[in-house]
Amino acid sequence: MSDIFISQVIEKVLSGQIRIPTFQRGFVWDADKVAVLMDSLYKSYPIGSLLFWRTRSRLRFERDLGPFRLPDVDPDYPIDYVLDGQQRITSIFGVFQSQVDAFSQEVWTNVYFDYRANTNAQESQFAALDESEADPNRYFLLRNFFNTVAYRRATTSLEDEILELLDKVQDVFRQTRIPIQMLSTDDKTIVAIVFERINRQGIELDTLQLLSAWTWSEEFDLQRKFEDLSLELEPFGFKDVGQDQDLLLRCCSAVLTGNVKTDTLINLNGAVVRDRFQEMVNGLKGAIDFLRDNLRIFSLDNLPYSNFLVPLSVFFSSTGNSQFRYSDFQRRLILKWFWRTCFSRRYNSQPIKSMQSDIEEISKLKLGQASNLATISDAFELQPSFFKDNKFRSNTVITKTFILLLAQKNPCSFVTGSPISLREVLKEYNRNQFHHMYPRAFLRSTNQDSYDDSCLANFCFLSTSDNNMISNSPPSLYKSAMPNSSINEILEHAICPTSLFDDDFRVFVDKRSELLAAEANRLVQ
Repeated sequence: MSDIFISQVIEKVLSGQIRIPTFQRGFVWDADKVAVLMDSLYKSYPIGSLLFWRTRSRLRFERDLGPFRLPDVDPDYPIDYVLDGQQRITSIFGVFQSQVDAFSQEVWTNVYFDYRANTNAQESQFAALDESEADPNRYFLLRNFFNTVAYRRATTSLEDEILELLDKVQDVFRQTRIPIQMLSTDDKTIVAIVFERINRQGIELDTLQLLSAWTWSEEFDLQRKFEDLSLELEPFGFKDVGQDQDLLLRCCSAVLTGNVKTDTLINLNGAVVRDRFQEMVNGLKGAIDFLRDNLRIFSLDNLPYSNFLVPLSVFFSSTGNSQFRYSDFQRRLILKWFWRTCFSRRYNSQPIKSMQSDIEEISKLKLGQASNLATISDAFELQPSFFKDNKFRSNTVITKTFILLLAQKNPCSFVTGSPISLREVLKEYNRNQFHHMYPRAFLRSTNQDSYDDSCLANFCFLSTSDNNMISNSPPSLYKSAMPNSSINEILEHAICPTSLFDDDFRVFVDKRSELLAAEANRLVQ
């Protein structure tokens, strides 16, 4: 840890040594924040340390320092990229420097010291004002403190008492030391790790922008590629995949390096990534097609775990415009792995470790080698209690898995008996498409509280119109509104016992839970 004076900050920015990498967000502080920072510096309140990354490898892309263009740097000197503290560095430079003009006028650069304000430890004596608002008999412009000629001119006509005060203020700012930490390395992996750890402390940083800055060429903009992919996937219900940068980076890393950790991408040559990027795109599209065709998954919301796309992208990745062709044996093993992972909730704990194991095993399966993908979760038998004890809660892994289980049986409308359009229902997934088979009001009126009325076993695909038909009626009553010739077929497609119509909630839940467990076990075995 060392210190840097304000004058040194100005000098290093003007010489081009201090620079802003493009992976930093832009300057976002407002005028009030800048003024408060000046007050903190004046009163010697801690403002935190700055973090610089010192390197001789200049990044291809850099960001302006707020409204100021940064000059070129002497190639013989190292560069200090700001990893943490860009808002403070930009504020200090913008307020105190007087050598370069901003390319846009910003009020925050005109911070004044109110030399007639009462001294108070809590109230600020600094304000960012438009020049027309700054009374010269009260406000003194801070940038004059570091310009000898400007300071002399601005203080010539002031009273001795005011001049003495301003001399003291000037001396405080000239003696102010700002703590800095220096990361000196040309190892980009280390920089990425530092960034990720800062990010976990709550500072907004963008790994994608970091990778784009030093890995991709001007002809290949990774962020634009992701945006284009998002638009391309929108008609298929998977637009959100293209907007999930972390998920896409994991898919990229898994396909290109065989490792789920995104920092492995940093070690790749940019040309390698550009040349192989289409492999990841093909893999992701193949994964989505597989989920749609084999599991009736029509949007990212339907997936119990979005991370399923990572190992699946590895399996379906291919070069050029070709599609990877898989066998029925491979298809069945992938489906078995999918259901085991869902019902065991395997990705809930240690997801990185589990995904890495899956990537390795699915890669073996792709190559026709012996693979433990389908047995990667310990063999287990799902018990009926799973459907009794777990409640239907939208957007949970358990509920999404339950819905997909029902979807595999091609559910039918309770009113007409016609097949439900799963593509539309699941693409616009929401709780309104699923309702209680035993209405809550009926259970309360008959004091049938043996099980929670929101348990999974009491839910099925039921449109709002069908639910309105059922209303609060007992099953034995709404049965009469169902097409008699199709009742057994409707129940079969809903994985539902005929005991539904006996109006005995406990017996119904027990029997339906057994049917659901049997169907789930058929999928995982």
